[in-house]
Amino acid sequence: MAHLLGAEDISITFGTRTVLDSVTLGIDTGDRIGIVGRNGDGKSTLMRILAKHQEPDSGRVTWRGGVSVGFLDQQDILDHNHSVRTAVLGEAADHQWVTDPAKRDVADGLLAGLDWEAPVGSLSGGQRRRVALAALLMGEHDVIMLDEPTNHLDVEGVAWLAEHIKARTPSATKAAAGAPQRGSGADRTAFLVVTHDRWFHDEVCTLTWEVHDAAVDSFEGGYAAYTLARAERDRQAAVEEQKRQQLVKKELAWLRRGAPARTTKAKFRVDAANALISDVPVHRDEVQLKKMATARLGKDVLDMENLSYRAGEQKLFSDVTFRLAPGERVGVVGVNGAGKSTLLRLLDGQLEPEAGRVKRGKTVKTAILTQEVTELREREHMRVLEVMTEEKSVFEVGGKELSGSQLLETLGFSRSRQWTPVRDLSGGERRRLQLLKLLTGEPNVLMLDEPTNDLDTDTLAAMEDLLDGWPGTLIVVSHDRYLLERVTDHQVALLGDGQIRALPGGVEQYLGLRAGMEQSSTTPPSTGSGPAEQVPSAVSEAQKRQARKDMQRLEKQMERLSEQQDQLHAQMAAAGEAVDLEKLTALQKQLREVDTELEETEEAWLRASETAEQ
Repeated sequence: MAHLLGAEDISITFGTRTVLDSVTLGIDTGDRIGIVGRNGDGKSTLMRILAKHQEPDSGRVTWRGGVSVGFLDQQDILDHNHSVRTAVLGEAADHQWVTDPAKRDVADGLLAGLDWEAPVGSLSGGQRRRVALAALLMGEHDVIMLDEPTNHLDVEGVAWLAEHIKARTPSATKAAAGAPQRGSGADRTAFLVVTHDRWFHDEVCTLTWEVHDAAVDSFEGGYAAYTLARAERDRQAAVEEQKRQQLVKKELAWLRRGAPARTTKAKFRVDAANALISDVPVHRDEVQLKKMATARLGKDVLDMENLSYRAGEQKLFSDVTFRLAPGERVGVVGVNGAGKSTLLRLLDGQLEPEAGRVKRGKTVKTAILTQEVTELREREHMRVLEVMTEEKSVFEVGGKELSGSQLLETLGFSRSRQWTPVRDLSGGERRRLQLLKLLTGEPNVLMLDEPTNDLDTDTLAAMEDLLDGWPGTLIVVSHDRYLLERVTDHQVALLGDGQIRALPGGVEQYLGLRAGMEQSSTTPPSTGSGPAEQVPSAVSEAQKRQARKDMQRLEKQMERLSEQQDQLHAQMAAAGEAVDLEKLTALQKQLREVDTELEETEEAWLRASETAEQ
């Protein structure tokens, strides 16, 4: 495992606030690191310093000779006069990239549907973000640094990016075992990301850095493992025990109850987690909430009946019937442009359908958290607490009465910050205030359009905790799979065919449906204007036969590794009962090695299956 870059004793101060103080850390081949921390604690600053886009006040950053670092900032850095093709490929000819499967994968995953000759300035903000990300991933970098890469990506795009990064970046164990350090970029690549998308963090990252109080703490594993380790650290240190532990423990309770894709991670920590959260109540009393919702709403909420709607030439909804019940909590996913935000505006009455109708219950009062923070523009001169209490000063949340100041504290506004003018708030702070302001109007149908934008993971956990006790009907449009699984009870999909489809299997079912649609679609040969250009398969029948044999061998290997995991779990449970910490530590190390080997074997099986099916 080779060292790629490092920071030694770096410090930086803005005004009177020290953001990083004597921080030393490094990045090695195979590292996949997620950076977490509260808004303003220095996550992006740390990444910019490591990328040499910003100088620290003291200390130094060193890169190994010849290391190439690719960095994607949150800012728009593209030349708006360039075409999409030039922005992504520069002066490279088509044949220089279209025969490279990895680069074709980037084009298909991020640029499908874009006109490659269109000027960058004509694109939406989300499309420009995709172009910038594609341009970076087309390069051959040793270290890839991404600051909030999932913003403006839909669920499908986030899943694609996770798979791309995992395929591109080997595990540290593999690198240490003798992977070549020169040659293909994938043999010596590391990955660093600042993200609020907890599913993406947990799916991709094997190491977590928490930036807090001018320091950086390292935790092994993704978001789930980090959450448990942080809870244990806070418990032992008794840091703000009464204020924070309930939130962290409730988050852990959710992780234990979460989707199968998450519960397979960090199994060796389950016993410790159970001990920590044994006294935590269910994260949401669904029966009680639905009783309260029925009392407030009556039996009828919002019903779309035989509704059709067209935006320009595009038919977004065609003879759709969709009913919402009191207390129902539904998540909405779909491709960009399929009509997710339009659906909310139709339900809210902001748009009129061209056919059919939206039937509203007599007691329904709706509110939408839009992607734009327009609700606060007229209040920029006011202070946060003044905005919060301009209509009322006491609020009922989860059966408890809270003052405006207490409610602000639930989403991270300290007493001093509550006297800050709205115009001086960060994007994340505006988003938090926007949500709380909506709740003060006491709606009984709440619609959230991409509510996770600009929020850190701690704030997201607090927001989810707030929504857990909210008794009304909830509709959430989001690309954040973790949020959808946490605050909604079921999901529906907009697939671009004018219909609303139920997803009993959740987001995984949606991704499967989308993959099936793409495989069944036929694309005419391209003239070289975009990523649709088809390259004949170079896989021979002999290679396919070998791939099928490899699949059989790898399946047996995966079964063996799964059995080893079960054995280690049993041994660790016994060691935990005996309080044998030394043995438990050794078993944890063995389990991590087995987990890594199983992950690599699964990836090898997937590659073999792709070859066999060509």
